[in-house]
Amino acid sequence: MTGTLVLAGTPIGDISDAPPRLAEELAGADVVAAEDTRRLRRLTQALGVTPKGRVVSYFEGNESARTPELVEELAGGARVLLVTDAGMPSVSDPGYRLVAAAVERDVKVTAVPGPSAVLTALALSGLPVDRFCFEGFLPRKAGERLGRLREVADERRTLVYFEAPHRLDDTLAAMAEVFGGERRAAVCRELTKTYEEIRRGPLAELAAWAAEGVRGEITVVVEGAPEKGPEEYDDAELVRRVRVREEAGERRKEAIASVAAEAGLPKRQVFDAVVAAKNAGSV
Repeated sequence: MTGTLVLAGTPIGDISDAPPRLAEELAGADVVAAEDTRRLRRLTQALGVTPKGRVVSYFEGNESARTPELVEELAGGARVLLVTDAGMPSVSDPGYRLVAAAVERDVKVTAVPGPSAVLTALALSGLPVDRFCFEGFLPRKAGERLGRLREVADERRTLVYFEAPHRLDDTLAAMAEVFGGERRAAVCRELTKTYEEIRRGPLAELAAWAAEGVRGEITVVVEGAPEKGPEEYDDAELVRRVRVREEAGERRKEAIASVAAEAGLPKRQVFDAVVAAKNAGSV
């Protein structure tokens, strides 16, 4: 009989947010795979529990090599508990490879639901929550970051990102450039911790605030793109949409046709806007 892989959510800040089942699973698992064994030690001490099983590290640097070992443990009947530093495993944290490998071997995979920075920030943002998408961390290089943002410039759903504090100002400035400085957003800092802060406002305003320096764990929530009617598509907007499609790999002819269809306008009108922008040196 095969074992069970348990993905366990851990507190994103306040230790009292630990799921009640977490202590039970930590005490009873045959193997506890932790992103950081030192943080695991602090967590178990705070919960007053001592793992009976073997504790191993499982982080980005050894995830590929350690996954086969853990799968063999599971295939042999072990109960393996996976915990990361904060929140749910696999969500911008180690875990996906192990889950995929366990599923391939027909191993049972279950979870101890717990805190999530994504959902917590989304709920606190004050932005629409009926439809959203999680975009994780943006690329570190400026060009790649702009490219990724342009891919979702017209996304109608609310967007959720993780970001490092020392890159937050650059990221917000890039968002203001691509999405527009007036697009609403919320920067959620140190969620559930002593110095929790939710800063809401237009992207341009948030970028100026972040330029002064921000510390802590950061989650950014951005309002989705507004729905536009044909009368709202001025020439600059038409050119921007064509450029976004071109940068995503479309040929200019196809990009113009697609934008014209979106806007409910003749292709010739979009073509003329692109030609005018090219002559002006902006394309």
